[in-house]
Amino acid sequence: MTGSPPGAGSHRGTDGTGDRVGERSVGELSVGDVVEVEVGPVAHGGFCIARYEGRVVFLRHALPGERVRARVTEAKPGQRFVRADAVEVVEASEHRVTAPCPYAGPGLCGGCDFQHVEVGHQRELKAAVVREQFSRLAHLEVAVAVEPVPGDHDGLGWRTRVEFAVDEAGRAGLRQHRSHDVVPVDTCLIADERVLATGVLHGHWDGEQAVDVVAPSTGEAVVVPVPSGEQDVPTVVEHVAAQRFAGDFQVSARGFWQVHPGAAATFVDTVLEVLAPREGETALDLYSGVGLFAAALAEAVGPGGKVVAVESDADAVASAAANLAAYPSVLALRARVDDAFGVARPKRSGPGSRGQRSRKLRRHPLLPLRADLVVLDPPRTGAGKDVVAQVAALEPRAIAYVACDPAALARDAAWLLEAGYRLEGLHAFDAFPMTHHVECVAVFGR
Repeated sequence: MTGSPPGAGSHRGTDGTGDRVGERSVGELSVGDVVEVEVGPVAHGGFCIARYEGRVVFLRHALPGERVRARVTEAKPGQRFVRADAVEVVEASEHRVTAPCPYAGPGLCGGCDFQHVEVGHQRELKAAVVREQFSRLAHLEVAVAVEPVPGDHDGLGWRTRVEFAVDEAGRAGLRQHRSHDVVPVDTCLIADERVLATGVLHGHWDGEQAVDVVAPSTGEAVVVPVPSGEQDVPTVVEHVAAQRFAGDFQVSARGFWQVHPGAAATFVDTVLEVLAPREGETALDLYSGVGLFAAALAEAVGPGGKVVAVESDADAVASAAANLAAYPSVLALRARVDDAFGVARPKRSGPGSRGQRSRKLRRHPLLPLRADLVVLDPPRTGAGKDVVAQVAALEPRAIAYVACDPAALARDAAWLLEAGYRLEGLHAFDAFPMTHHVECVAVFGR
């Protein structure tokens, strides 16, 4: 990008680079200000760190080592940081490329963080984030490389499940970063071509809040309008063909399933490899979803073994009942994991958090007191200290932790270390190319 962005030079004072930032205290910034900064390291969340007169700038659309002109997008008086977009590149990184998508850039779609980065370097940035989180939160120095998921080549066309927002005019689109505003789009380059072939982006969706499109591994793509969630949702079938396990899984079209077509098989193979289940062992699959890991574990431990799967989502549990019917050694429990262990739920904050009723804490009677193996696949917030303590109390010989958030993983890893476990291996996968997201599989042993 070249030239001065609109709004540059509109205030009194100077930042030392020719842009005026107003008659304010040094380092104070307001929304719309444009400053020139040196870009520092990548950080968790899809941005890089820069500094302006001692103030931290969380900067999107930039790369470490670059010099850019950045427009402030969020700022609060007295806060020691602001958020900004790089709107002009003064000195570019060798790893910068032209974003393939016309909707990837400042003020546009917020779905992709790294369209401006060469795909191989995206993985290097993600590995740096994983290392930094483990160093900062778990006090561990880890050697990790982010591996591509089989079937991925250029980082495009992989997303098999997409929720498109709908604007007031009934047009489907994608939301801006940290905003409810909808950007109408006529394509999405990371979406599977079968998603786009449904014509969802060229229809009118008056009265709908969103439109979900699912392109399963078997069968036709499914379009599900979302007016309120109070409707019948179709079920799709996902086939998993891993090296160590194969099976079909019923999943609600609006339920959770890995969005990269190669991800489920990759994670199953990795979990089975690091745990090395033995016949006759007892295993727990926590946050078990529709039963992917539970089925793989059941097959590995055999009829003489036992697998207990714990999941709270009603639709997922209903799907798991069908998916696990062929495995009599599996016991599926519908419960929150913290409830099943009889520990307190994390305290909520914000609207609706007051007046929470106290709950009687009681361990689920069907949850075993000991287990040989545990799989943890929690939501983005992680398992939490109390759940981690209960997992360690089971004294499993190995724990596989599948995580979509490296910060939550590193935090929980620190608590596992305190409980007498050690990190024995860490794998990271680029299951979400063009975004900052990375999937990790960590294995812990006593």
